[in-house]
Formats: sequence, structure tokens, C-alpha cells
Amino acid sequence: MTVLILLAKIFIMIGFLMTMAVLLTWVERKQSALMQDRIGANRADIFGFRMLGLFHPLADAIKLLTKEDFIPPSGDRFLHTLAPWIAFTTALAAFAVIPFGPPVHLFGREITLQVADPPIGILFVFVITGLSIYGVVLAGWASGNRYGLLGALRGAAQTISYEVSMGLSVIGLLMVFGSLSPAAISEAQGGLLFGVFPRWGILVQPIGFLIFFTAAIAETKRIPFDLPEGESEIIGFFVEYSGMKFGMMWLGEFVEIVVMSGLIAVLFFGGWQVPYLTPAGFLFPGGGSIALPEGIVLGLQIGAFLGKVVFFCWFQMLVRWTLPRFRYDQLMRLGWKVLLPLSLLNILVTGMVLLTWGA
Repeated sequence: MTVLILLAKIFIMIGFLMTMAVLLTWVERKQSALMQDRIGANRADIFGFRMLGLFHPLADAIKLLTKEDFIPPSGDRFLHTLAPWIAFTTALAAFAVIPFGPPVHLFGREITLQVADPPIGILFVFVITGLSIYGVVLAGWASGNRYGLLGALRGAAQTISYEVSMGLSVIGLLMVFGSLSPAAISEAQGGLLFGVFPRWGILVQPIGFLIFFTAAIAETKRIPFDLPEGESEIIGFFVEYSGMKFGMMWLGEFVEIVVMSGLIAVLFFGGWQVPYLTPAGFLFPGGGSIALPEGIVLGLQIGAFLGKVVFFCWFQMLVRWTLPRFRYDQLMRLGWKVLLPLSLLNILVTGMVLLTWGA
């Protein structure tokens, strides 16, 4: 039974990530079109039905599956094939420790709504997301193309620069909630600050959130941090990829957006928590209450998590189609001279506040 439950959770997780990634390929086109005052994503149709361009992901899949899988004669065949798998699977695996709801009781046992709940879940996420850079570096190097290698080097430098700040940005959060488990952090955010405000990470660590969100966009290598790709300059580390290998790189990027949105929701916006919602229903600070059945409470909590993930996916798209690309010196300056000192200062201030509070 334990194995079946685990397989079911893995199936649900992969299904959710793939569905979101495919939908984001449509959202990217549609949202950019709306922001640029054009129609967009309106060519693919089936028997004349266009469904707001929703058939475009299907057309993309057919195109990618039927295109030639080209490997440059000067490239390394094995590493050229391995790189997309590393980039794609590491993006999928990082979501395994993110809880999308509270534990439920089924078949006489408690079932956590996440694939795995290790006590060091946050460290697991950083390790897995850090491994994804091997896919970028190998893709650029194994292509035997100078532009691909340049994109890979840019990607490696960018990831190292911003992973330091991203890791330090959550230290303050860990000091406040006292756990490395995403499930425990979500659970801890169910309380209230001063008896009124939700005890979410965004309220107790606002600077940490700004640093984490900035570094998270840099990790996904999206505009304004898309120098590893540089579509208008060097095309990037996957310049020599085609067919489904390119598709895996492409979908992996959208999966990373969903993973980062899930992390932001869990760490800074209560995860599956809904303000004032308890297992018995809503209990408001003024004394009012609304009793709700257990099933509706669970549905609201899972819906709240999904809503937060969708919102931050949309917000990352908004940033991508609003800001221009940084120059490389600006990218490095922001990472090492702004975000890194700010994250260290945030840890210092958090420690002083906690010591004062304890005193």
C-alpha cells in the first residue's frame, strides 16, 4: 500500500507539473500578445475551432516529435543527449518536497500531500536546483559550438552568483520558523501575528522575499536574467538542439517556473494555509466563525496552494515581458554587490530581533 500511495503521489506531481508547463507555453504567447496589444496565438486550429490558441501546445508537440534530432559532427553524442535529461529531471525532482495540502487520513493512515517530507527538504531543493546547471554546461560544451559554450559559461556564472544569495535569503526564515522542512514551515505559517495578521513568511521576512524572488527569476534564466540564452545575441547553450531534446530544455524552463512559484508560496505565502481557516472552518479575530465540513476545508487549502502557484507563474511572466535584459556587468553587480550584502544584513537583523524578542 505504501508503494502504491507513493507512486500515486509521483504520478500526480508529474501530471501537475507537465500540465502547468504545457499551459505556460500558451500563457507566454497569450500574455505577451495582450501586453503588446496584438492578438497572438491564433493560428493553430482543428476544423476551424481555435479555442483562444489552446491548440498551439498540441501543434508544438507534433512539431517537436517529428523534427530531426541533429547532433553536430564536432559535438559529443553521449553528453549532447544526456544534458537535456539532466536539465529536465532535476527541475521535476525539486518539486517532490513541496506540500500542496495538509496531511490527510485515508485507509487508516496519515498521508502527506507531497512525494517526500525529509527534515532537510529545503536543502534538498537547493541541491537539486544546483545540479540543473550541469545540464546547461554539458549542453553548451557537448554542442561543439562557441556560442553554445558562451551561453553555458554565462549560465554557470549566473547560477553560482545568485544561488548564494537565494540560499542566504531563506536563512532568516529558517531562524524564525526553526525548521528545514517545507511541510513544517507551511504548518507554522498557520498562526497569527499580533492576533490579527497571518504569520506568513512575507510579513516576517519581507527583505528575504525580495531577495529570494529576484534570485529565483535568475535561476530560471528568464528575462531580465536570460543572458545564458540571449536569443537576440548568441541563442544560448541549446543553440545546437532540435526536436524533443530542445523540447525537454524548453519544458524544463517552464517546470522551473512552477517549482519556484511553489517554493515562494510555501516559504513566504503560507503554502496551503488560508487566513483564519482552521480544520473546523473559518475563525476570525473578532470572534466570528463559519463552520465548514472537513472536505471543503481540505479543498479550500489545496485550492489556495494552486491559486498561489498560478499567481506567481503569471507574475513571473509579467516580469519577463516588462523588463529589459541586464548587461552582464549589471547582472554580476546586482548579484554580488547588492543581493549578497543585503541577504547577510537580513540575517544579522533577524538574529538581533529574535534575540531582543527572546530577552
